Amino acid sequence: MLQHTTNYMGKHVFLFLIHFLLIFSSLSHASNSSCPIDYNYVDAYPWDASDCTTATTATDSCCISLRNLFAIGLSYHLKKSKQFYFPNLQTSNSCVSDFQSHLSSISKVKQISFSSCFNSTAYFVNSPLDCLGIVNVSDWIDKVGPSTGLDSSCDGNLAQAIPCRNCFEAGLALNSRLGSLTKNSTKCFSFICLYAAGIINKFGPEDPGTADCILGVTLSKTKPKSNKNSKKNVIFAISGALVGIFFVLGVILGYKRWNNNRKESQLHRENVRNVRARVLPNSGAKWFSIDELDVATNGFSQQNLIGQGGFGVVYKGKLVDGTVVAVKKMMTFDTEAVDDDFVNEAEIISKIRHRNLLPLRGFCATSDSINGNERYLVYDFMPNGSLYDHLFNEKSSNMKRLSWTQRKSIILDVANGLSYLHNGIKPAIFHRDIKATNILLDSNMRALVADFGLAKQSGEGLSHMTTRVAGTYGYVAPEYALYGQLTEKSDVYSFGIIVLEIMSGRKVLEEVKGRIVLIADWAWEMEKLGRIDEVFESSMRDKSLPKSVMGRFIRVGLLCAHTMVALRPTISQALKMLEGDIDIPRLVDRPPPLGESARSSFHHSNNLLLSSSEASRASSSLNT
Repeated sequence: MLQHTTNYMGKHVFLFLIHFLLIFSSLSHASNSSCPIDYNYVDAYPWDASDCTTATTATDSCCISLRNLFAIGLSYHLKKSKQFYFPNLQTSNSCVSDFQSHLSSISKVKQISFSSCFNSTAYFVNSPLDCLGIVNVSDWIDKVGPSTGLDSSCDGNLAQAIPCRNCFEAGLALNSRLGSLTKNSTKCFSFICLYAAGIINKFGPEDPGTADCILGVTLSKTKPKSNKNSKKNVIFAISGALVGIFFVLGVILGYKRWNNNRKESQLHRENVRNVRARVLPNSGAKWFSIDELDVATNGFSQQNLIGQGGFGVVYKGKLVDGTVVAVKKMMTFDTEAVDDDFVNEAEIISKIRHRNLLPLRGFCATSDSINGNERYLVYDFMPNGSLYDHLFNEKSSNMKRLSWTQRKSIILDVANGLSYLHNGIKPAIFHRDIKATNILLDSNMRALVADFGLAKQSGEGLSHMTTRVAGTYGYVAPEYALYGQLTEKSDVYSFGIIVLEIMSGRKVLEEVKGRIVLIADWAWEMEKLGRIDEVFESSMRDKSLPKSVMGRFIRVGLLCAHTMVALRPTISQALKMLEGDIDIPRLVDRPPPLGESARSSFHHSNNLLLSSSEASRASSSLNT
């Protein structure tokens, strides 16, 4: 009696929610599959059957009690099989039938109209349409994550009020988060309850405290009678005092929580306002609401996922006006750093308009207590993906190799885009992250340079900048990686690497005999040996192709990717060399590749040099 008088009122909210969320299978169809659940617990479990034994027909309270009792078996099934529900309709019918058979041992319960409480046959059958497509524990971990607030709040003894309240609040928070990710979220709360009781709680779903708190199974109120009225009066007095104390504490805690939530909401709103204020008002891009992006991407579904990397993930979406877009959700481990990149990209792109630079269509910034601070960038969708997809993506085996004409066009497009950044606007803009995954291809296979999150605008009249090193290993110019000295020729170096990748079909870094070889070093060796034809990708070794023009492109790539900055051309000069308007200077020998000691020093000073396996992964990452 004392425990029930002090039980946290949140449990009754659980009962209310479960009443609406748990709808069970009917017995109208014959069941041919055996049930994997042992319902013997129904006969021995100390559940309160009073709501089902006081009337000849099932009341709402009785149905809630029966459904919650059934959920113990479901949680145990999840713990044992790792499946939330049953594989087919026959198994579902069989389990409900077995459950009814065990209830028949309770004389008065068997008199009620059982089928009125179980009226939806298909509810228990696993379906990919339920709650983010979750069917089993692996799906849960994939969609929800390996750890949530449930893990720390619902794993212990939940018989007392405070632990139960904490578990309840963690469940509501997770349900709110999942509900924002999918329109069909009616089963999400059911899944949360089953997962908390069957997987997380160490005592298991048949523990009275777990079943009472998480699954809403009310325990029997029957207590041994006492002939001593004095003891009974003491218990009543203590119970009354505790009820009063808990009521007062509940009011105080409720007010504090309301006040904290109000302050937190104000902080979140202020955070979004500050970010929006930092973005130039004349950027020409639209501020999207998170609801608009949610609809466009179908709840950021996995089917619409088109790329991911260290920056975050990219989804394909369709706006209400029919425009197809790419929505980049930025990672928010370091909110301040992400906001800097977010605002920087917005400001940079607001200043540029060029056919070979990917325009930004809009932004979105959200901030709340559940999801934290989230930032989104919206671009026009490029139907042919990235240059990386066409050069190296082994998953697209049926993708046609790029023709010489296409490769030439892509190289010139990138050069024109960079030339605009360096010379078309003042002060110049240095991209700092030119690589295959940041070059996108439209429906006509025209190249657009994308991702300006790391771009820097040079100071007026300055020939170079000294700044924090950023970029992707292999594409970063040596003087920039070693000394942080950024110039327009830092982008030229990356461009040279891109030219060599396009012409050879080889990655910027490849492992050869246990060591990582830079593509520029390899191509230079081929040029010195007079074997430049071996640099060409195999599909371009046809004798009918203009080898002299192709050789010129290789040499321009080598010149741009020279380790000595003074020997590199500007991007405008490189463009003229590619088009044959000016001659290519004699190639000066490259210094030998960095030795192991230099590599070690380089790694510790800049964190850009990786092990051979890491470098291989880095060079092939789909960082858009």
